[in-house]
Amino acid sequence: MLTRAAMRTGAARRARSAHGVSMIEVLVALLILTVGLLGIAGLQTQMQTAQLEAYQRSQAIVLLQDMVDRVSANRKNVASYVGANPLGTGTTLDCAAPVTVATKDMCEWSNLLLGAAEITGGNKVGAMIGARGCITLPVTVMPRQTIVAVVWQGVTPTAAPSGTSCGLNQYGDERTRRAMVASVTIGCLQNDPTTGNCITP
Repeated sequence: MLTRAAMRTGAARRARSAHGVSMIEVLVALLILTVGLLGIAGLQTQMQTAQLEAYQRSQAIVLLQDMVDRVSANRKNVASYVGANPLGTGTTLDCAAPVTVATKDMCEWSNLLLGAAEITGGNKVGAMIGARGCITLPVTVMPRQTIVAVVWQGVTPTAAPSGTSCGLNQYGDERTRRAMVASVTIGCLQNDPTTGNCITP
């Protein structure tokens, strides 16, 4: 039979043992909480990066459609849009007195690529990072084909775009170059009945 002193000693050991288990449980809980918080912080960083990429892509779509509409509206002079490439970053155009509609369109589009629609502290910040635009005319006979491309610098490397050479080797790593490309076909509105040549583009 156990004496009272032995029972007290056993109870004291169990109490000390219970305190040790509680401390280990607290440390494990803190470790799990720390790992979870680090995971949430990493997820938040990835979400911000994805949000920036999506914002830039949506801006590129708007700018691409803007120039596609300009080219389509000035279909007779589509060849006038080719030449000053790339527009946007690294380009300075004098928009004071544009000579033709195409010159005015290219100047305004270049300003939009630079982000002129939104200015903070005197800096143009409304467009994508390093935005550039190119207009090419790969098919010069009717029906003419015009290629409009918008490129910019992405945040994380993915795959280099192969649809355009616009902005090639301008962003360091080609895998950070992003591109949106649209093809505009200019058909003939009226042909000469005798020769079949296009009269009204």
